Amino acid sequence: MIHPLILVAVFLVCTIAGYFIIKNVPSLLHTPLMSGMNALSGVTIVGALTATGYALFCNTGVVAQIIGGLAIILATINVFGGFGVTHRMLRMFNKKK
Repeated sequence: MIHPLILVAVFLVCTIAGYFIIKNVPSLLHTPLMSGMNALSGVTIVGALTATGYALFCNTGVVAQIIGGLAIILATINVFGGFGVTHRMLRMFNKKK
């Protein structure tokens, strides 16, 4: 079993690395990058479903199950919100009829 502190450390390292990667992206590339990342964010939902399923199956406690359910909800909002914003930004480039 993986120690929870290792999981927290991985989360923090990924958060810091993601921040510095996105910070250095030119603003012209944000729209294509965001639409690609929205597709990848589906992996977040799969991860949240897997972690929540593990918490339910192994009976790890109510807190883990609640956090897992919250992770599923937030990941879903992230994906649908990102696709909505991308669609709205791409509409700005359509020619008026």
